Amino acid sequence: MEQRVAISISDGIADVRLVRADKMNALDAAMFEALVAATERLAHEKGVRVVVLSGEGRAFCAGLDMGRFQAMKENGGNGIAGGEKRDLTARTHGLANFPQAAVWGWRQLPVPVIAAIQGVAFGGGFQLALGADMRFLTPDARMSIMEIKWGLVPDMAGTPILASLVRDDILRDLTYTGRIFSAQEAMSYGLATRICDDPRAAAFEVAREIAGNSPDAIRAAKRMLNKLSVDPAPALLAESVEQQKLIGSPNQTEAVRANMEKRAPRFAEAG
Repeated sequence: MEQRVAISISDGIADVRLVRADKMNALDAAMFEALVAATERLAHEKGVRVVVLSGEGRAFCAGLDMGRFQAMKENGGNGIAGGEKRDLTARTHGLANFPQAAVWGWRQLPVPVIAAIQGVAFGGGFQLALGADMRFLTPDARMSIMEIKWGLVPDMAGTPILASLVRDDILRDLTYTGRIFSAQEAMSYGLATRICDDPRAAAFEVAREIAGNSPDAIRAAKRMLNKLSVDPAPALLAESVEQQKLIGSPNQTEAVRANMEKRAPRFAEAG
């Protein structure tokens, strides 16, 4: 399998990079596998005190791979061979299912995670950024909760994290419209920690500061701060229940076809 995520560890800092630059680090099946494997590995790395998460090339992560949407258009379902048989409501990774684990795993790591974001973080890529404790953005970075454009809902653990970050009406605006918003808007909404010309350099600067602190205190602080968030279990399950109803439904399939054919969708009335 072609490598999707590269990990190097030095001086207590894990440098984790998405390495599918030619596809803007889009999420295909191999990328999901690699992200989950990365968090499972790092959870057991005793010497790691902080993680910097970034994407190579011109984007952090453009979201779900377009090949998946093409497969949805042609075959329905979720674009994975045999994927229509997958029960999204099954909790295969603690509180989460497998796609959610690609994001929730970063939240559950025992050490802080800093995401360095350039270009775009759309859809699943935006939710991946939410898995980090902090998000450093370039001034021209753009984000979107884009799932509504494909007839879907965000279902990769983004909603319980967003509920602790963003005002309720802002969250509804971004979710209902799927609109693209700027780094400056992200900062005003509480979704960006810093805006900087070189997010990776800034992330490593902060990472070195964190790594210089007591590793016991770092881990204790993350455990404590994670408990301040909303109870994630009902929200994670709700994501899966709603998404499972939508995937492959007539209006979801029409949303995909309309996007791929670059035309206005023709939706049936909601039942």
